[in-house]
Amino acid sequence: MDSKDKRFLVVGTGKSGVSAAALLKSKGFSVRLFDSKQDLDREAFYEKNPGLRDIPLILGDLTLEEMWQTDILALSPGVPTDLPMVNAMRDLGVAIWGEVELAYVFAKGSVLAITGTNGKTTTTTLLGEIMKTHYSDVQVVGNIGIPYTSVASAMTEDTVTVAEISSFQLETIHTFAPKVTAILNITPDHLNRHHTMENYIAAKESITKNQSHEDICVLNYEDETLRSFGERLLVRVIWFSSQRELDDGFYLQDGVIYLAKEGERNGLVKTEELNLLGRHNYENVMAAAAMAYGYGVPLEKIRKALLNFTAVEHRIEYVAEKNGIRFYNDSKATNPDAAIQGIRAMDRPTYLIGGGYDKGASYDAWIDAFDGKVKKLILIGQTKEDIAKAAKSRGFSDVILAESLAEAVDICYAYAVSGDATLLSPACASWGMFENYEERGRVFKEIVHSLKE
Repeated sequence: MDSKDKRFLVVGTGKSGVSAAALLKSKGFSVRLFDSKQDLDREAFYEKNPGLRDIPLILGDLTLEEMWQTDILALSPGVPTDLPMVNAMRDLGVAIWGEVELAYVFAKGSVLAITGTNGKTTTTTLLGEIMKTHYSDVQVVGNIGIPYTSVASAMTEDTVTVAEISSFQLETIHTFAPKVTAILNITPDHLNRHHTMENYIAAKESITKNQSHEDICVLNYEDETLRSFGERLLVRVIWFSSQRELDDGFYLQDGVIYLAKEGERNGLVKTEELNLLGRHNYENVMAAAAMAYGYGVPLEKIRKALLNFTAVEHRIEYVAEKNGIRFYNDSKATNPDAAIQGIRAMDRPTYLIGGGYDKGASYDAWIDAFDGKVKKLILIGQTKEDIAKAAKSRGFSDVILAESLAEAVDICYAYAVSGDATLLSPACASWGMFENYEERGRVFKEIVHSLKE
């Protein structure tokens, strides 16, 4: 982007907003920062981000004049695109960009991008490790916690970027065109933001909208929405399946992940060789392997990376064993479908800690997935009473309400016996009790490690 007369207004003063503003400043653009929090400590913000001190910070509400002084509105991922302020600027002809679009415009090299309701972080991290076995300059960015804009300036034509992309970020892409994409699965989530399932599906599927005929999209054959979508796509599709043998693609059968191609099949890895638990993780492995293979990484290098990979923090992460009770941190399970995968991965009687912020989800399928594994459900947070009612309606009555995560862990430790597991897999976001799921997971691990044997 060469035109320096474009005036940017970056919305949000968190990690993504700060990175976006810094990138624009480094490129010589006119940039201002905006945050709706009227009481934000301006001086504390500049002390924390001294490199942005010469960038104006607008707090509270935007005036019409300030809107007119903007050519491009750059939204942080957490900012809804249908806010009155955003709609007003759109009506004025202001272009609405997200952090991903902004970074992509200035970045160089090739992009491999992953989206889906669940499994994004594990797949992104694993794909990054695979790509590092074959390429010298690999950047892993996006919803994984590293803003794309924070590294865009350092990229060259040889850079391979692996990006985790959320549905929020996909709402504001325009030219973003990855060489390889993957949609892992689509189940109800974030309906408080997208309003309808149709909108949510459209956001996820838009990751392919700028791909060319030569590009690749990796899709889950067992997701009916994606199977139908793949049949309509003009790009090359690579399928993966955890439930059936495929004529062409990656599939799981009898504990082995295979690649089928042109009438032949090759065993890539046995699941017992992996440091990951659960069918959902084997799907993540197949998706990452398919993306890397489609981009040209040799199978032997893919296999080596798979064997060396360990679970992502906060995703069915083994924490400790106390008095024969194993504790697992699945704080990243912020919706019921992700939490279902956590339950399925457990191979012992389980005390389950759930609850948190209400995103408008239904918990019925999650409760049905307990399937005799869950001995007690301990609930915390804003949703605890709603989940308790849902559990009772589904015939599960072994429920205890707790006031804090620490109390929930103590309850599990008091009831559990040697051979049991305690699993934090909330099926809800962390907001209201914790800043994010990472903090919730860290606190859980601290509590577990402090338990007396």
